[in-house]
Order: sequence, then C-alpha cells, then structure tokens
Amino acid sequence: MGYGMSIKGDKTKQDIREKAYQLFAEKGFKDVTMKDICERTGLSRGGLYRHYESTEQIFLEIVDAFSDRQRKEIAAKIAAHIPAVAILEELLSGYAEEMLDAENCFSLALCEFYSDPAIPKENNSITKQYGISKAAWVELIHYGMETKEFARVNPESIFHIMIFAYQGVRMYSRLMKMDHDIPNQIIGEVKRLLLKEDSYGDSIL
Repeated sequence: MGYGMSIKGDKTKQDIREKAYQLFAEKGFKDVTMKDICERTGLSRGGLYRHYESTEQIFLEIVDAFSDRQRKEIAAKIAAHIPAVAILEELLSGYAEEMLDAENCFSLALCEFYSDPAIPKENNSITKQYGISKAAWVELIHYGMETKEFARVNPESIFHIMIFAYQGVRMYSRLMKMDHDIPNQIIGEVKRLLLKEDSYGDSIL
C-alpha cells in the first residue's frame, strides 16, 4: 500500500470513529450495529469491514484515544511553559461543557460495554484510560505546585474528585434534567482546592 493510500485509509478510519462515537453517545453501545455505522458513514458493508471487524473493535479504539489525546495536549503545554492556571482553566472549561451535554454523552455506552460479562477484562481499556488520565492530571498538578501557582495538595485526590464527579454528572444527565450550575459548583470546588487564595477569585467560571 502506498503512502497516499495509507493517509486516505487513516482519514476513513478517523471518520468511522467520529461517526460511531456519535452513535454510541446517542444509543449506548448495545444498540449500535455495523449496519448503523455503514448508514451514518455512507460506507458499504465491505468498505466498513475493510477497516474494522466489529463495533467492539471500533469502540475500543475510541476509548483508547480519549485520554491519550488529553495526556499529549497537557504534556505539550507544560513543555511550552504555559502557566499551569491557564492549562487548568482550559481543561476545566471543557469538562464543564461536556457535563451537561446529555445528547453527546458517551458514559452510558462505557457502562454498558464494560458491564457485559462477555467482554474480556484482562485488557480493560477503561482501566488504561483511567491510568493515563490520572497521570496527566498528576503531572499538571505537580507542575503547578512547582511554579507555585497551585497550593500544596494531594494530586491523586484532586483527580478523583474531578473525574468521578464529572462521570456522575454525565450519567445523571441522561436520566434527569440537571441544574446548569452543577458543573460550575464542582469546578469551583476543584479550583478552591488547587488555586492560591489570591488567584481564586479571578478564576471561577
């Protein structure tokens, strides 16, 4: 296969993952079929199977890409000496937008997929995703403590407060109408724990 064909194939796979993500967010994991993905992407059955063998394979690639992308973005910003507070603001702003986006919520699909006894747990991608995401947050918080922008805290505790509150809101947003102030309350508490008192007042969303 030539270089041009490889690039075209990568772009097709990316399009498949993006369209499949939309389907999984809308319907959960169990109700999405390869036929659904064909219809959403406009690919023939043969065209889709040329790249992926199953919805499970597509789903796992989507999950693996999440935290790896976040980790690379945070690491690049730290390497560029962008202030820790600026990195945190952008990160938390994204979390706030996602928390109440019930129509684009991937959390239900994650729960369906990983609660299925038929899914092998030895290579649990959600555990891998959790580990990568935690490492990125810990790196950012240590960086902020070194630059004296953040208070001295336990980085893992801050990560756990944020990530499990985030996922909880994402799940509940599929089940009930959420108060739009809830994400700001959660993020405000994370900032209160992390930021020094003199910068806290200017940082709340």
